[in-house]
Amino acid sequence: MPETLFLHPQAGEAGQRIDAYLAAAAPGMTRNAAQRLLSEGAVTVDGKALKKNYKIAEADEIRVVLPSVKLIDLTPENLPLDIAYEDDWIIVVNKARGMVVHPAPGNWSGTLVNALMYHCGGRLSGINGELRPGIVHRIDKDTSGLLVVAKNDAAHQNLSGQIQRHDVRREYEAVVIGGFREPEGTVDLPIARHQTDRKRMAVSPGGREAVTHYQTLAVYPGYSHMAFRLETGRTHQIRVHMAASGHPVIGDPLYGAKKDRFSNIGGQCLHAAHLTLTHPETGEQMRFDAPLPDYFTEILGKLEKMT
Repeated sequence: MPETLFLHPQAGEAGQRIDAYLAAAAPGMTRNAAQRLLSEGAVTVDGKALKKNYKIAEADEIRVVLPSVKLIDLTPENLPLDIAYEDDWIIVVNKARGMVVHPAPGNWSGTLVNALMYHCGGRLSGINGELRPGIVHRIDKDTSGLLVVAKNDAAHQNLSGQIQRHDVRREYEAVVIGGFREPEGTVDLPIARHQTDRKRMAVSPGGREAVTHYQTLAVYPGYSHMAFRLETGRTHQIRVHMAASGHPVIGDPLYGAKKDRFSNIGGQCLHAAHLTLTHPETGEQMRFDAPLPDYFTEILGKLEKMT
């Protein structure tokens, strides 16, 4: 049976095209997937099917009928998983750097979804379709750290609502080039897809609201160890905000400095270190912590020697 997702735009989101809104607001959904659902009449407001150029309003309750997941189309793989917590509703995983979250062109195997299917025996929510079972939110391939996965559709709906309301607290650590004048503060710059390079995001006046709070943990010659808290969850948000602020994350292949002593470390030095959420069944607030991985501590060790 198909599943139904209900979305409620916020005041600052009114006026956006529905396909762009769905791609940003529905966890794991691409713009192409949103347009396909719209063409199939699966996206409605007050029972009226929407076209892809429909402009959303704050009062809209957007109903999205999603296809049922077909887990048999994916191959479960017995891959190592670092599990921080698991029960019948959710599983919290400390994702390794270099692991892709879900299958996509060029990465049909070896992903977190393949590993979760083996570990969970297919017991994952189907809301995000056959290639993203259980995936509520994502972190980039070369970003390590915590993310929560839904084991059933009720958990998925609940967690998606928490994320949309900014009730899930996501905290990261990174090493950036240079440092901010103020030891802590906020970067509030809207983000949209880059106009010419579809793999990149960019700060854009017409983009979606993006707010990143930062705190300086340590300062080294030419670099800073930073902590971040996401108020919103845009694609590549921390990486884009840091690059726009003149302090790109070291090792970042898309937004980082091309000539830096840490340019060839295998990807951005960014770690999802802390995750706080409300359990979808019990209502208990839960906090999870993932220690800095070896690649991160090795970099900090090199920076210590520079002082």
